[in-house]
Amino acid sequence: MKKVAILGVTGSIGTQSVDVCLQHPDEFEVVAVSCGHRINILMDLLKVIHPEIVCVSEGVDAYHLSQNYNDIKFVFGEEGLLQVAAYENADVIVNALVGFVGMKPTFEAIRAKKEICLANKETLVVAGDLIREECKKYGVSIVPIDSEHSAILQCLRGNKPAQVKRLLITASGGSFRDKTREELKNVTKEEALNHPNWSMGAKITIDSATMMNKGFEVIEAHHLFNMDYDDIDVVMHRESVIHSMVEYNDGAIIAQLGSPDMRLPIQYALMYPRREVLNEKPFDITEIGTLHFEKPNFGRYPLLELAYNMGRMGGNMPCIMNAANEEAVRLFLNDKISFLEIETLIKDACMSFEYKEKVTLEDLINYDRKAREYVLGRRG
Repeated sequence: MKKVAILGVTGSIGTQSVDVCLQHPDEFEVVAVSCGHRINILMDLLKVIHPEIVCVSEGVDAYHLSQNYNDIKFVFGEEGLLQVAAYENADVIVNALVGFVGMKPTFEAIRAKKEICLANKETLVVAGDLIREECKKYGVSIVPIDSEHSAILQCLRGNKPAQVKRLLITASGGSFRDKTREELKNVTKEEALNHPNWSMGAKITIDSATMMNKGFEVIEAHHLFNMDYDDIDVVMHRESVIHSMVEYNDGAIIAQLGSPDMRLPIQYALMYPRREVLNEKPFDITEIGTLHFEKPNFGRYPLLELAYNMGRMGGNMPCIMNAANEEAVRLFLNDKISFLEIETLIKDACMSFEYKEKVTLEDLINYDRKAREYVLGRRG
C-alpha cells in the first residue's frame, strides 16, 4: 500500500485525488494533506479520510481544528506545508497546489526522496532546470498529472527517446476561442470562467482563456521530456478528446484519447505504469463524431508566443512571467483590470527586468516578489 500526501487537497485536483485513493482502498492511504482557507471542504474530507498530519494556512484554524480532531497533528503556514511535503510516513506526494507556492514543497519532497506526482505547473515553469538537477542528485522521478503531459507519457511508452520527432500538445482554446480580439475587450469574469470542456479552478480557467496555461505546458514538456522547444507544437483541438500526441521519426503519430476527467491522469500517475479500473462514465468516441484540429494563431494568443520566447531564454524570465501572470489574473478575478490587460501587464513585466541566465532558488524567490510588486505597482 502506498501512503499518500496531498498538497492542496481542497482544490479540484486534490479532491479528485482523494476520490481515486478511496476507489482503491487496498492500494492507497492518505496520511497527510494540506489546504488553504477552505476549512469547510477540509472538514467534509476528514469524514472519509484519516490523515495523520494536516496543514492549514492560518494558526487560528490549526488551533480550532486541533480541539475537534485529537488524533490529527495540525500545522500551519509555509513551515507546515514543507512538513507535509516531506512527511516521513508518506511514500508519494501529490502536489496539487496552484501557483508559485507549490515550488518550495516540490524541492522539499525531492530532498526527502519521495515519489512525486506533479500537478503544480509553476514548479517546472519557474525552476525547471533546478528541479531536474535536484531529481538527478536525489534519484527522484516526477510523474506528471496534467492531462496533456500524462498523455505524452503514455504515448512514449515502449519507444526510445531518439525515435521521437516532436510532441503535439492539444489546446481547447478556452472560454473565448470563438471570439475576435475586438470582442475580447469587454468580456466578463463570469464568461471567462465558463470553460466549454473542463471543470477547473478559477486561476487555471483564466489561464486557459489567455492560453498562458498552454504556454506553461510547453515549458513543462521541455523539462519533463527533455525536448527542444522547436520540437514541441501546440495544436488547437476544441473537443478536448485527444489529450496530446507524439510524432515519431517514421511519421507515425500516437495519440491518447479519453473523456475530460482528471481522475484518469491522477490514477495513472499514482499507479504508474500500471492501469486499473477507474469508476467513471465510459468514454464513447462515437458520441463525439468529429474531431477538429488547427494551428494556433500567435496574434490571437500572444501569451502563448511569449511563453515560447521566455522558455527559450530560461534563467529568470519564466519566473517573472509566471509571477506577473498570477498577479494579473488575481486582479482580473477581483474586477480590477480588463481581460486584455492581463496580457499587457505580463508582457510589460517581462520587458522590465534584466535577463539573468544562471539563477538559484533564492534568486527565483526574489524575482517572483519583484515581478508581483511591479504588476501591483502598475494596477494595484
